[in-house]
Amino acid sequence: MTHVVATINLKGGVGKTTTTAALAETLSGEFGQRVLLIDLDPQTNLTIMMIGEQRWGELDAAGRTLAALFEDALGDRPGPVDVSTLIQRQVSPLSSVTSVDLLPSSLRLIALQDRVTDITHGHTEVLTRALKPVLADYDYVLIDCPPNLGAMTLNGLRLADAYIIPTIPDVMSTYGIGPVQERIRQFAEEWGTSIVELGVVVTKYRKASAVHRTTVDDLNRNKQISMVFPSLIPEANQIAAAAEFADFGTLRKKYGNDGQFTALRDLAQDFIATTKVRLAWV
Repeated sequence: MTHVVATINLKGGVGKTTTTAALAETLSGEFGQRVLLIDLDPQTNLTIMMIGEQRWGELDAAGRTLAALFEDALGDRPGPVDVSTLIQRQVSPLSSVTSVDLLPSSLRLIALQDRVTDITHGHTEVLTRALKPVLADYDYVLIDCPPNLGAMTLNGLRLADAYIIPTIPDVMSTYGIGPVQERIRQFAEEWGTSIVELGVVVTKYRKASAVHRTTVDDLNRNKQISMVFPSLIPEANQIAAAAEFADFGTLRKKYGNDGQFTALRDLAQDFIATTKVRLAWV
């Protein structure tokens, strides 16, 4: 059974992309799960984290990125695009992570996202139509959405069974959680489907910060949030450095021995349990 989960927050810089990458690598390396990453963000950060800038540049120049799906839907390319030819296999730089694939992003999405609404039939379903033949190959599909509710994000949400909201526990980062929840509910109603909120993932947590502790308490008391994942991902230079495309050897070495790896592993374990319960109907 495949579970498709979007990661979204309208605030940038909250660790959304790093959390998505770390979750995918941990699901694969620690729990043997088959994971497909979809990088919908034109900034291409997730793509470069997983395959490096050189390989990404080669793929982009050859038209072998996510942009090809939207160019095809807009009639900008001759002939249909087979999404399986765009997916990059075993993309993690860690040799210990062998079951993470990637649908890479492109800077061309910046221009394309303004034209997607010109697609006459199902402009929010481009991704869904393209991915349908390959979804069953994976246990989890994780979609890294841009920090907006534009056409690319809507395509990600249309495909998703559920979503998580990574956030720093401060006022500015959590301010947009309510509006995101409401808009996703509205989109789901319009589409006649259900998009389950799995919960909030606290990132860049500083235990010594009174603001962070208070904000986490407030999030836990917020009845509009389905849950706050109990594993709080600490702020750490090692996690920030993990964005480099390099084989650190092991997940523990990549993400840090001072509790960071343990927090990410606990998050992945809780994520698996939560999806099994909340998405049993998928």
